[in-house]
Amino acid sequence: MTTSVPRPPAPLSHDRFCDEITAQTDLLRAHLTDADLTATVPTCPDWTVRELAEHVGRAHRWAEAVVRTRATEALPDDQVPDRAPADDGPAALDAWLGDGARRLADTLRAAGPDAACWSWGWRRDAGFWARRMTHETVIHRADAALALKTGYDVVPEIAADAIDEWLRIVRFVQDVDARDAVQQLRAGGRTLHLHATDTAPELAAEWLIELRDEGVVWRRDHAKADAALRGPLTAVLLAFYRREPVDGGRVEALGDRELLDHWLTRASFA
Repeated sequence: MTTSVPRPPAPLSHDRFCDEITAQTDLLRAHLTDADLTATVPTCPDWTVRELAEHVGRAHRWAEAVVRTRATEALPDDQVPDRAPADDGPAALDAWLGDGARRLADTLRAAGPDAACWSWGWRRDAGFWARRMTHETVIHRADAALALKTGYDVVPEIAADAIDEWLRIVRFVQDVDARDAVQQLRAGGRTLHLHATDTAPELAAEWLIELRDEGVVWRRDHAKADAALRGPLTAVLLAFYRREPVDGGRVEALGDRELLDHWLTRASFA
């Protein structure tokens, strides 16, 4: 027996994503203020905090160039100008991050969501990049906050959309990539449930995920599943992205733990 949650809200607008790119980058910059930029990032262990920040700034500039030039294929890195000020102090890095986010948001707004351009995903338009760069920044902001042991939270509608987008990425990779790991998520209809415990009912922040033989499908629903993650929405998002531990963290794992670990191990594209 299932009890349906309310219908989820309408998709977030292109302008909202543009706003969030700058807002999330400003929050990232706040994490970096007076921080040790040489600290290792536990969730991205090959990077220091500074290298993480440079990655975000470069991603913004690269996506901006793709949209601005209406690229029809991936741009080589050497076609994206304005590298990070490697030899300058934290103030220069801060200004560089802010400038890149503003440029990207301005270019995306001017283009509109339907402007055709290359992407690696299921949509080839500026709207894809507005959403992707929002959540790229959201998750790497978490990486910085975890490394620096600062507070971190995400507004509920952005956190919920980040989960929706991650599920769409998993299905897209299943459809186009023959790698064994993601194909092993075709699990005969086994189910996962994500349940945010701290959101308003109208957000409908619950997901039923079916690992069907034809690929992953999902819907916003309250339903019994083989395995579940339950907790505050930000914590569910971070656990789902493997940024926060299931054991000893803020989420509760219920049901078939082997299935949950099976998902978390294979729904990763690092």
